[in-house]
Amino acid sequence: MSSHDVPSQEPDPGAEPPAGAGSSSARSKAGRIHLPAHKLRWGLLAVAIGAVVAALVTMLISGFRSSHGLEAHDPAGPAQPGRANTAFGTARSGDCLNWSSAKTLDLSKTNCADKHLFEVTADIDLSAYPGREFGPGSRFPDSLRFQELRDEHCTPAATAYLGGKFDPRGRFVVGMINPGDDGWRKGDRTIRCGLQLVSANGNATQQTVGRVRDSDQSRTFDPGTCIGINQNLPTNEPTDCAKPHAYEVMSVVDLGAHFTGGPPNSDDQDKFMQDECARVAGDYLGGQDALINKTLTIFWDNIDARSWLIGSHKLNCLVGKGTQGGFSTITGSAKGDIMIDGQAPVPPPSSGRSTPQPLPGAAPPR
Repeated sequence: MSSHDVPSQEPDPGAEPPAGAGSSSARSKAGRIHLPAHKLRWGLLAVAIGAVVAALVTMLISGFRSSHGLEAHDPAGPAQPGRANTAFGTARSGDCLNWSSAKTLDLSKTNCADKHLFEVTADIDLSAYPGREFGPGSRFPDSLRFQELRDEHCTPAATAYLGGKFDPRGRFVVGMINPGDDGWRKGDRTIRCGLQLVSANGNATQQTVGRVRDSDQSRTFDPGTCIGINQNLPTNEPTDCAKPHAYEVMSVVDLGAHFTGGPPNSDDQDKFMQDECARVAGDYLGGQDALINKTLTIFWDNIDARSWLIGSHKLNCLVGKGTQGGFSTITGSAKGDIMIDGQAPVPPPSSGRSTPQPLPGAAPPR
């Protein structure tokens, strides 16, 4: 498989930026402020995962009704040259695939109830494309052209496959697998559109279980999961908490159990999540004072109206330490001893007041 076979997710300048997230100003029983007063929004995280989120083109595109109207290929029809009887050549809408390497064509079908990397949404024959661009003897397209084809045809295919219920801010992204340079030279002009989990750096290595149409598309991780960090920004990829990471997941909160009817506004979500995440932090970290003693911050996402109406109602309570440039690097689980940017955290004075160091030559404060 060539470097273009498993698609990377590129930013779409027209994509709507994700909504922000809240930061807590929760207090201990003694009334002491546990967290900074500033807002640490989920938009900060979106900077890192924007290559994934922004690749999800708006749902206003529908079907294959462009002027280049491609046709969905019938996998049961005559085999195309170069396809043979492979998992790629026989995969049809609803099939789930795995691979061991993004650089080889070692695709294999698997039961969607088991762990898999890719769920096929459409089988598209590029030979039906008007003109000579994909005709016999044509050059294998470069990565930018495949990205254009993915955005033009695979995004509406995902929307159609899910009956219009595709969450553009959810945890699944639109992907595409092409026949590879060798298959292209042999005449294969078929691409497979699909849905998958992809990290912020474009790695298609995260497996999922179950079909997307039967899954909650909320962008959440299981409690206890730590998310990696790269250049002060989260990778959106789980890592060992003993390794450097950006933040840790404390809980999953179902807002659908609290809010009924239409989508709750962000202020109402923030009020509810502030109390919920502050409560969770005390239990998760082992005490009401643990958060401030470790100089950490709790924060969360918001759910926008479009995601809510699709059925994404869950959020994570997260714990980390934000900086102006992104996130501090944390080593170790927040439940135990941690290092922040290579140093042990220094708890603030228990009196709640900090006595500044005297200036050189000045008398110490009284």
